[in-house]
Amino acid sequence: MEADLNATNRPHPFLRWLAGAWSWIFLIFMVLFFEIWARAAYGSTFLLNPTNLQSILLAAVQPLLLALGQTLVIIAGGIDLSVGFTVGLAAVVSARAMQALDPTLPAALSFALAVLLALAAGLGVGVVNAFLVARLNVPPFIGTLGMYGVARGLGFLAAAGNTVPTSNPVNSAMGNGFLFGLIPIPVLITAVVVLIMHYVLSQTKFGQYTYAIGGNRQAAVRAGINVTGHTMQLYLITALLAGLAGVIYTGRFTAGAAQAGEPTLLDSIAAVVIGGASLFGGAGTIIGTVIGALIIAVIQFGLVFINVQPFWQFIAVGLVIILSVLVDQSKARVMKP
Repeated sequence: MEADLNATNRPHPFLRWLAGAWSWIFLIFMVLFFEIWARAAYGSTFLLNPTNLQSILLAAVQPLLLALGQTLVIIAGGIDLSVGFTVGLAAVVSARAMQALDPTLPAALSFALAVLLALAAGLGVGVVNAFLVARLNVPPFIGTLGMYGVARGLGFLAAAGNTVPTSNPVNSAMGNGFLFGLIPIPVLITAVVVLIMHYVLSQTKFGQYTYAIGGNRQAAVRAGINVTGHTMQLYLITALLAGLAGVIYTGRFTAGAAQAGEPTLLDSIAAVVIGGASLFGGAGTIIGTVIGALIIAVIQFGLVFINVQPFWQFIAVGLVIILSVLVDQSKARVMKP
């Protein structure tokens, strides 16, 4: 009798599938909406235009790189609010380094050294975050918020309050070049990072430990996981990816700016949430985060494409975040056996 009752209460398989695939469905819906609008209003295509597709993917690069690191941290039950200005700090360090090195070194070597210095600057912020959160047990929200301010100030000091231009041809080619004349180099770099992160999170012990810490921290400790050390690694990875985003920003705009990552901080968190991760930890995937970043990029570019005031982007993304949370709450009930 009890088995029959459980079978009766079990959600329909279609509802379970719908709950797990809603972000994919929403992305397809948004693409179809803008495609139909483009054909009806302009007699042209939205997504099948290579230029539009390249623009959408390029718009997704920076928030996605930040979101990949955020995914790890959020799955483990934390958050990193410093990544936006870590991007800016890395961008300024990269630009300043090329300004200083370009007159004396070959362009490729100057660029390589600038990249290393920019990544080191990003890791410096990550080291402090890791120490505060993992060693001193400062709440992640507070610790990384403090480093948000520190990285912001350091970035503006390094830039002297201005944008720092660069003229390095290798830097410009990395940010604005194309593979086979079709795939933007920043998109290619981000795709490689996505594949690596997906493998690490889904196929390695590192990923298993990340989920275990977010699911039940005390149980993870009892299972013998080095929670402190693992948490430090997560914040270092997040900072390293923010540093990489800063390098790509400098390449795309041939300049470094302390505020380079400020607009994409919330977008990165939104992409993780839209992609199905729980802010309480223990749930999330890299593929889901990629879908979340693409949804945001499609909305932002699509609204500009149909000549809607850009301020509506903030409202649209905010509504999608609210919808995501509501769907996540419903999904938790639907997915129960």
